[in-house]
Amino acid sequence: MTLVLGSLLGAGLVLLSAPVLWPATATASRGSRLLAGWRARLAQAGFGSVPVSVFATLSGVLAVAAAALAEAVLGVRALTLVVGMVWLILPTLIVLWRARARRRLNRTVWPDVVDHLVSAVRSGLALPDAVSSLAQAGPVVTRTAFAEFEREYRATGNFDYSVDRLKGSLADPFADRLIETLRMAREVGGSDLTLVLRSLSSWLRQDAAVRAEVEAKQSWVVNAARLGVAAPWIVLVLISSRPEAAQAFNTPAGTIVILGGLTVSVLAYRVMLIVGRLPEERRWFQ
Repeated sequence: MTLVLGSLLGAGLVLLSAPVLWPATATASRGSRLLAGWRARLAQAGFGSVPVSVFATLSGVLAVAAAALAEAVLGVRALTLVVGMVWLILPTLIVLWRARARRRLNRTVWPDVVDHLVSAVRSGLALPDAVSSLAQAGPVVTRTAFAEFEREYRATGNFDYSVDRLKGSLADPFADRLIETLRMAREVGGSDLTLVLRSLSSWLRQDAAVRAEVEAKQSWVVNAARLGVAAPWIVLVLISSRPEAAQAFNTPAGTIVILGGLTVSVLAYRVMLIVGRLPEERRWFQ
């Protein structure tokens, strides 16, 4: 009887604490935030039209194909696992690399975008028309997004909705700041918009110049670290092509050596990235 009462008491405590320990809304919001984050990364990399599910499926298919090929060629089970893991995360690394490269490129073009906006506003164009003019007069890398804004605004006439879509297409923290400035200027008015935009353009140029100088000094260290991580694995693949080496690596000790090397390589590479990476602007106005 004591055991039954204790079990009922424990079950009651678990049920009472369940809403706090496992909130359904929090789980859903975390999943939605993760999905939205991946959509933003794909948009930043130029793959905004690719659904997240398709990207995940493609990564899985590449991992299975690469692992099967490695097993057929080398015959080392631990190395097959490593190849599969590498090809599973390789599309993600490519997306992150393209997103960072496009952000670096956009840092150099946003001051020109702001300058074009200032010229359009000073020429007497309304704010929506000034933004739409960037589809023809703005930098080439941003024209597609502004052309989409122009189509949305002409179709709906809703400036807030159109700039929200524009923020999603650009997926850039500097674009968010510029768009929120334009939204506030349209809502409250004022004659200081050109002054604010010129100040923003000047700050963007200074920030881009400082970042470019620091990244140029760090690039040789980062590239040397990447070569240091990749070189042992290239040697391992070459050695594993010999039957006696493949047989040695298929033993438990060989598996431990490969998996231990993988762990050390991943940790060293992550530490290198954390130490050498400059802080990125966050998107506060999503």
